Amino acid sequence: MTGTRVQASAYDVVVVGGGAAGLSAALVLARARRRIAVVDAGAPRNAPAAHMHGFLSRDGMPPGDLLSEGRAEVAGYGGELIDGQVEEITSALVARLRGGREFDARRVLVATGLRDALPAIPGVAEQWGGAVLHCPYCHGWEVRDQPIGVIAGHPMSVHQALLVRQWSDDVTYFPHDRPLAPEEHEQLMARGVPVVDGTVARLVPDRNGGLRGIALADGDVHPRTAAFIAPLPELNDQLLTKLGCATDDNGCPVIDAMGRTSVDGVWAAGNVATPTASVINAASAGSAAAMAVNADLVQEETQQAVRERRASDSRS
Repeated sequence: MTGTRVQASAYDVVVVGGGAAGLSAALVLARARRRIAVVDAGAPRNAPAAHMHGFLSRDGMPPGDLLSEGRAEVAGYGGELIDGQVEEITSALVARLRGGREFDARRVLVATGLRDALPAIPGVAEQWGGAVLHCPYCHGWEVRDQPIGVIAGHPMSVHQALLVRQWSDDVTYFPHDRPLAPEEHEQLMARGVPVVDGTVARLVPDRNGGLRGIALADGDVHPRTAAFIAPLPELNDQLLTKLGCATDDNGCPVIDAMGRTSVDGVWAAGNVATPTASVINAASAGSAAAMAVNADLVQEETQQAVRERRASDSRS
């Protein structure tokens, strides 16, 4: 059954996703006097974190506060903010929402981010964003000089441990279920990072809900007050794949420097296209994509104006 539909071409741009990338794009487009709608499902990746860091002038701000202020800024320039889930974008650039609403758009910018797939270790999910972290640049300062454990679970876990060593002299590496290559073991030893073999069974909380230690399957508990884990990213890219957007060897959407995908009229920005992007990187990508989208619309409008002028001249 066809849903309730906004009139044809009601929006110049529909932005799908209201995180840092989507809201930054929306702000640029709204200030460019474009008719825009931001559709957001309300499930930001960094919701478990109490604060975000490394964002100039916003260091230490709760992630939710950044989004609230961003939404207010977009609305202040006339952008429409819609709480909802886009279930499909058609080849005609119709955005179909769960519940039946549909919006026509001249261009679509997808900024739906990703989900962090955490290892099935008891205690990890409960402490995720607190004592269990993933980005040294985002959270290393907050746990500096503490006894830190790095639990393997990703091809880049050794690299993560070598980075974390920058913030503490007391870092222990737990290979868990990922055996170390000889050169990796050598690198860790050279950096003063001891390796504790054995399967990690659980994280042991302290009385205040923080982290007391990392328990192995053999029962040994290694005292640690913070742990780093590199989660496996699961892109929220279903809208793009259904449209037929090209992907690279890593399964990420192929975009150019300004976020244009292989499908006409569709851009992507933020973690949905660049899994390693931090909040400030995602915001920058959204801003750049918005400028490219607006330039593309200007080019289309100019071509149309030239055709109309030529037609008018031919009649006179």
